Amino acid sequence: MWLIISIILIIVCLILLGILLSMKSQARKMREELTATRQSSYNRQITIPLIDRDMEALAAEINRNLDHQKSLKLEAERSRLQLQQSISDIAHDLRTPLTVVKGNLQMLEAESGDILDDRAKEHIRVSKTRTDLLREMVDDFFEMSVLESDDHAAELIRVDVTAMLMQFVIDHEAVIREYGLTPTMELPEKSVFVMADEKMLMRIFSNLLNNILKYAKDTFTITLKELSEMGTCRITFSNPVGKETNLDVERLFERTYRGDKARPAGGAGLGLYIVKLLSEKQKARVEARMEEQNLCVDILFL
Repeated sequence: MWLIISIILIIVCLILLGILLSMKSQARKMREELTATRQSSYNRQITIPLIDRDMEALAAEINRNLDHQKSLKLEAERSRLQLQQSISDIAHDLRTPLTVVKGNLQMLEAESGDILDDRAKEHIRVSKTRTDLLREMVDDFFEMSVLESDDHAAELIRVDVTAMLMQFVIDHEAVIREYGLTPTMELPEKSVFVMADEKMLMRIFSNLLNNILKYAKDTFTITLKELSEMGTCRITFSNPVGKETNLDVERLFERTYRGDKARPAGGAGLGLYIVKLLSEKQKARVEARMEEQNLCVDILFL
């Protein structure tokens, strides 16, 4: 009698052990499926055969949650694209009236001659300056919306960075002198070549110079260092900043971040964010650091 009971207990234990091992195997496969689903950005569901009703119910509930996450992701992406398109459309629509306003101010200034007193002339000058600033902000918003689109790809070619930097400073000599700045160039004697988009790289230089013109005093430095002969280099724009300037270099490339909000001519804070976008488009990296009392912005082609 005891022998029969023992045999039955052993058989039951073996059956339970088999069910447990089967459920453990299915749980492992479900985990693997969830990992694969996450790696594919939730664009798939769990698809494994299950023998237990509770496990089937669990898998069905997980799939419903995956469908919900996918719908939320699609809605968020749709909202992002709509916002991006709205920014682009608004910026585009503002360009024409701003051009008209600037043209009318220039015409008024030219035709007024000595009719207007000094106070009126100053009002026109300030209005022109503010119009230029607003146009710059509109252009930045438009460029940001274009760069954030995956459709705007870089055209990488072999570029002589040494020659580009020299030509860039020559082309902007007038505006640099207008702001009373003296540039220092630290360039290697030979040409340094990288794979880059020439127009995007020039736009990076322009944005970095604009940032320097707003905040630098007396001088700034442009440095080019070749890191290897395999097309890697570091381009650095640096300028001294006052001790009172409150800069968080960790946030410098965030959208709309402005280190010195007290400055009225600071713009929308998109210049360095656009530098980051342009660098990433060219598979480069941008970094910022404080070296003594100098702000250094590095563009790294690695």
